[in-house]
Amino acid sequence: MSNWKIKASLFFNYFVFAILLNSSGIAITQVQDNFGVNSKAASWIDPCKDISIAVMSFIVSSFIVRLGYKRAMLIALGVVAGVCFIIPSVPTFLAIKLLFVIVGASFALIKMSVYSTIGLITKDSKDHIRFMNFIESFFTIGTMLLYFVFSVFIDNAHPESTAWLKSYYLIGGISVIAFLLLLTSTLDESGAHRTDGTESVNFFEMFKLMAKPIILAFLCAAFFYVLIEQSIQNFLPTFNSKVLHMPKSLAIQMGSILAGASALGRFLAGVVLKKVHWFYLLVTCLALAFGLVLIAMPLAKNVAINPSAGWFSAPLAAYIFPLIGLFLAPIYPSINSAILSSLPKAQHGLMSGLIIVFSAIGGTCGSLITGAIFDWYDGQTAFYFTLVPITILIISLFVFNKLHNKNVAVKAKA
Repeated sequence: MSNWKIKASLFFNYFVFAILLNSSGIAITQVQDNFGVNSKAASWIDPCKDISIAVMSFIVSSFIVRLGYKRAMLIALGVVAGVCFIIPSVPTFLAIKLLFVIVGASFALIKMSVYSTIGLITKDSKDHIRFMNFIESFFTIGTMLLYFVFSVFIDNAHPESTAWLKSYYLIGGISVIAFLLLLTSTLDESGAHRTDGTESVNFFEMFKLMAKPIILAFLCAAFFYVLIEQSIQNFLPTFNSKVLHMPKSLAIQMGSILAGASALGRFLAGVVLKKVHWFYLLVTCLALAFGLVLIAMPLAKNVAINPSAGWFSAPLAAYIFPLIGLFLAPIYPSINSAILSSLPKAQHGLMSGLIIVFSAIGGTCGSLITGAIFDWYDGQTAFYFTLVPITILIISLFVFNKLHNKNVAVKAKA
């Protein structure tokens, strides 16, 4: 229990950024009414955060240990708290894009620090993968709650209203609380220091790490997972509104089903992984996700317009499709834990940087591709597209697992 306070702080930090990052999906659907932009233009909100995540991760990964994980997290929380208090006063499309640039850069510091800290406060690989799933489940709880927070400020009678931006005042307050909790927590970072006495690495070491086949297989899996996740998450409110013809506030609220299913999926995975190997669980989950898309999308065809639709009268597809989160959720934390626990703790910061960079690129691609398909074809086609990356992800996991097992066997002999 000696680490209880820093563990609580990590959970709370992830909770804050779950709300901030995933509010991009709400922003995408809102700016289309607020500023008259189309789906393709609105989809650039997500790359604003993802590109800044990738750039910041690439830059900071070389000296994150020297900066200090706790200090990096404090900087991130302080910056986003200030921005959240400012953004409601500047309701423009440009300001919203800048908001997500800052949120993305700050999240890069948070995620690199959290992932690296987990290796310092867990006992072994099994403890690592369980804690990783539990902390990611807390992330999805934050995502679930954000839909209700923002829907309170949505004005269905006046779609052009920017009152929804006032939600960021509340998020700013939560960020301040997270900052104070972390400030009063103790973290021993000595385990992250390199045995040669240096505290930083150069970019060449990152590329050397990337050259390993197991790392390449992992990065491919991480890229396609996030591509799928962001495709669905960012455009689910738009799908509910434009394809299922639900009132805007309800379309946003029902996005919480996806987040709730994801939180449950990661929590259950943390329990199931005590007895089941991660590879078998993940392949089963992806097969079920594939089947769910084939079941849910036909139900979204030719849905009648119902301006008075509520939670108990929404189209069936609005309940079924978001359950895909239950099956997709365990994948990301499990593969991240598998690769991190196989590396020396001194390389966790560097590997975390690679994870974030490739995840950010995957998120950007997912958002832009889905936004384009929404405009060129329709929402059903956009979500049918997820079957392609799901198939590629299954193949990537087979390759990654084979290389991972080989790596474990070599370590055991040594």
